[in-house]
Formats: sequence, structure tokens, C-alpha cells
Amino acid sequence: MRNIVVDAGPMIAMFDRDDAHHKQAGEFLRQVGECRLTTTSVVIGEVAAMLADVPPSLFRFLDWLSAVVEIDDALREDLPRMIEIMKKYDDLPADLADASLVALCERRGFSTIASIDSDFEVYRLPRGRKFENVFVGPGSD
Repeated sequence: MRNIVVDAGPMIAMFDRDDAHHKQAGEFLRQVGECRLTTTSVVIGEVAAMLADVPPSLFRFLDWLSAVVEIDDALREDLPRMIEIMKKYDDLPADLADASLVALCERRGFSTIASIDSDFEVYRLPRGRKFENVFVGPGSD
């Protein structure tokens, strides 16, 4: 089964009809089929904060999350590496959520991501490998 690590942007777009990427997020969900979606608790916090002003959207997100997404919660283990990543990419700047996803991918050997952020074109995995962003397309930043 293919693993796709999901950033905040696509998840916010799925549940915020006013988001510029809402339609693309719906297409993404239809296309991922049997893929395993994984994210981190840091990313979940970012999504929840963005959807907090629209409680129905927040609760729909949380219900969907608990049913569909694997939550990799290795924050304590990954934090030292996340700090290194944020320092390495401080010119972007790399935020905590992005660093948590890069650390997760390094630890678990994943390279496929769904993100609206162009920063994942810059971030590198071990041995200089690039991320494959499956959310990039028309309407992406």
C-alpha cells in the first residue's frame, strides 16, 4: 500500500469551502483510493487552529481524521531532528509542521507528500532525494 504524508494545506482545503484549493482537495481524495494517509500531531494542531472559527468544519475534519488518517505521534523522538531541519531551512522559513513531516518521512522512509507548499520542492530527504508531491497541479502555489 502506498503511503502519502499529508500536510495541513490539503486538509484545510478539504473542509473549508472558501479555500482556493477546495476543489483540488476533493479531487485528491477521490484519486488516493487505497493509499494510506499519514500526518503528525503538529500538523493536526495547525489544521484545527485554522478550522476553529467554523465548528462544523472542525468537527467534520476530526471525524474524517479519526477514520481515515494514521497519526504518527513521535514528537518527542523527532523533536531534535525537527530543530535541525528548521535551522537548515531557516531561509524558507521551515515551520514546525513542515519539519515534523520531513522528520517523519526520514524516519519511516516515505517520500510521497501532499502539500500546497512549494517548500517541499526545496526540502531534501537522505542522500539528496526529492519529495514527490502528489497534490501539485493546477491551482497550487
